[in-house]
Amino acid sequence: MDAVRVALLREVLAGTRWPGAARQFAGALRRSVVPAGGGLLLVGTERYEPWHLAAHLVDEAAWSGQPELAPTLVRHHVRPGEPPHLSVGLGRLAAARRGQTLLVVAPAQPGAGLLERVCDARRAGATVLSLDGGDPDLAALAHEGLSVPEGAAELDLDTVQHLVSAAAGENGLPAQRGPVRLRDRLARLARLADQLTAPPPSRW
Repeated sequence: MDAVRVALLREVLAGTRWPGAARQFAGALRRSVVPAGGGLLLVGTERYEPWHLAAHLVDEAAWSGQPELAPTLVRHHVRPGEPPHLSVGLGRLAAARRGQTLLVVAPAQPGAGLLERVCDARRAGATVLSLDGGDPDLAALAHEGLSVPEGAAELDLDTVQHLVSAAAGENGLPAQRGPVRLRDRLARLARLADQLTAPPPSRW
């Protein structure tokens, strides 16, 4: 999802908790990895690998000048012959230590094996962050978490990942706004859409 679509999404969700919650979570991520000089480990569940979040964080790391945001994707199953950046297995979590950050993305239950590894990483001093579907065991392990229960009215966990990755590369927070009526929100969205689709001005 590009910057234009993220801007549109934020306009649609203005007045809900999600833009602010995503920025708060992204701020926790930055505060954990930037002073430490990186060390971000990103892991999903056995059935869900957060490919898109990994790619977006790599992009945000480059665009924002904060290389510490670029994660190491930790995978449950590594096939022979895959490139090095796709060949980091779960054993990497056992080496997690203080100064490193473990970001867990789990739309459904993460499973006892992953929870045990996350618990061990936390005991070793790693900071644990979670984007999840509301699993209470994972939430209990996380220093900072953002849960999107299945069937949430406004959006799903994939969409929240886009909001988080975009916010992670921002240098500052927008000014706080009061409650916005639905009619006003739709009017703003229409104006923004008009601006984004208007032809560029002539140079001559």
